[in-house]
Amino acid sequence: MDRRQLVFGLGLAPLAGLALPGSANASDKPLKLRTLYNKDRSFSDVAAKLEGSRITVDGYMAPPLKADSRFFVLTKIPMAVCPFCETEAEWPRDILAIYTKRTVDVVPFNSKILTRGILELGTYKDPDTGFVSRARLVDSVYERT
Repeated sequence: MDRRQLVFGLGLAPLAGLALPGSANASDKPLKLRTLYNKDRSFSDVAAKLEGSRITVDGYMAPPLKADSRFFVLTKIPMAVCPFCETEAEWPRDILAIYTKRTVDVVPFNSKILTRGILELGTYKDPDTGFVSRARLVDSVYERT
């Protein structure tokens, strides 16, 4: 392969949907919580298309509901208090239930995290906490950014 063929091939790679070494794939970019919902709080076309897929979402870990849990809530803004425990706390608009593979190591509420998991849509009531979610990530892992 000569230089001209290489340059031409590299130019066509994005059109073919190929990921080049060292380049970010579009599916690797973290989603914002707001992209999962329409303004009327129904699921977006993006969410419907990604249901059952492993996705990455960024946000903040809300204070956990209980210790030694494999569950937490991801919020779009840092929450210093548990939004489910304090009556004065404002319920976050954009949240996502996160079910992890292991017991949650709590991350400070103001540290941004990336969470990767399989997107599930539809109403689900957690049998341990009673928390009801409409959307959640299961089989999840997370890391500080």
